[in-house]
Amino acid sequence: MFPRTIAVGDIHGHSAALRAVLAAIEPQPDDTIVTMGDYVDRGPDSRGVLDMLIGLGRCCHLVPLLGNHDQLFLQVCEGRNELFPEWQEFGGDTTLASYGGCLDHVPAGHIHFLRSCLRFFETPRHLFVHANYLEDRTLAEQPDDILLWESLRSRQPGPHLSGKTAFVGHTAQKDTVAILDLGYLVCIDTWVYGDGWLTAVDVDTRRQWCADQDGAEPKSV
Repeated sequence: MFPRTIAVGDIHGHSAALRAVLAAIEPQPDDTIVTMGDYVDRGPDSRGVLDMLIGLGRCCHLVPLLGNHDQLFLQVCEGRNELFPEWQEFGGDTTLASYGGCLDHVPAGHIHFLRSCLRFFETPRHLFVHANYLEDRTLAEQPDDILLWESLRSRQPGPHLSGKTAFVGHTAQKDTVAILDLGYLVCIDTWVYGDGWLTAVDVDTRRQWCADQDGAEPKSV
């Protein structure tokens, strides 16, 4: 089997879905798995998701991107108390519950993992960002509010100046519960925290693996 590059959509605390998708993928040591961010909030087991991703990094090449939910959680953990109410309204209440209701219970390893997450990632043919990009700037020149926060519903970019195919998350595909494929841009957030699925995609072959919140019937498409 040739090394694969697989992108995994927004997880949002749904560890059962992540476990099922990874079991179907069967990650190999030479595989690169790019997780698109938003590991925490809204779902019931943010703590379990971070534990699973840390473990995943020991058995393949894991490239974790930082999502806006992860950024906000990290800022609260680092003492930005003024952001606590916003984080709670944003789905942080479920994340806090997964740590027994106390931020002091967040392991140092989880903080380290979130601090190590990347703003973007590139391969020779593909680029990966959590939310969006400015098509006329290199990825290193992109502001965080675009990379982490801007929805495709607010602005749909054109092809990136690099000519690479962009993989993004963040904008949940609530109407179709399927990936949005524009050719030059592929959004793989398929609304696992709602009525949809967690989706992973082999970026070269476009094979897909999906599982619902309960981890039911992971399937390849």
